[in-house]
Amino acid sequence: MVKEIERIGVPVVHMCTITPISVTVGANRIVPTIAIPYPLGNPALSSAEEKKLRRQLVERALRALQTPIDGQTVFADE
Repeated sequence: MVKEIERIGVPVVHMCTITPISVTVGANRIVPTIAIPYPLGNPALSSAEEKKLRRQLVERALRALQTPIDGQTVFADE
């Protein structure tokens, strides 16, 4: 689905826990997340720390959307 959305000109970020699968399916902008049961969070953290973690992931995804790319790119820790 990611490739079809991008084909019409809308950039997409695929946020996932298993990046090799994203690469295999052809996602262009890939942001690794935390864990399969909690892709955008970590219940072991305090509420404030988890909110900070989530914000960092969303901000990374927004930067990925703004970044011109040539082919598949994984936007890991910056």
